[in-house]
Amino acid sequence: MVHDPISVLDALMIALSGIVIVFLMLALLWGVIAVISRVMGVLEKHTAHPASVSAAAPAAAAPAAAPAPAPAPVPQVKLEGVSEVEAACVMAIVSHETGIPLDQLVFKSIKAV
Repeated sequence: MVHDPISVLDALMIALSGIVIVFLMLALLWGVIAVISRVMGVLEKHTAHPASVSAAAPAAAAPAAAPAPAPAPVPQVKLEGVSEVEAACVMAIVSHETGIPLDQLVFKSIKAV
């Protein structure tokens, strides 16, 4: 019941067929991704077009916009056990990690733990 080992030529053919199958599957996957990308691009252009037209209509209707109101006073941050430099670092890190501009964040207090 012992079989003879496969020949070198048979081993090379098996390896070559495996490599060909892998590259064919990669090409198929590339094609699927390209088709999906194009479909999504067309859908985005199709859905973005009405929004840009409707956004331009009110802008044309009101050419003289009222001046922007004065900015609200900046609230003071209550610091508990941290220096102003450390608090500024914490605020900058929070702004960077969340992606929210610092002028849109409101810090009420910063406490050392």
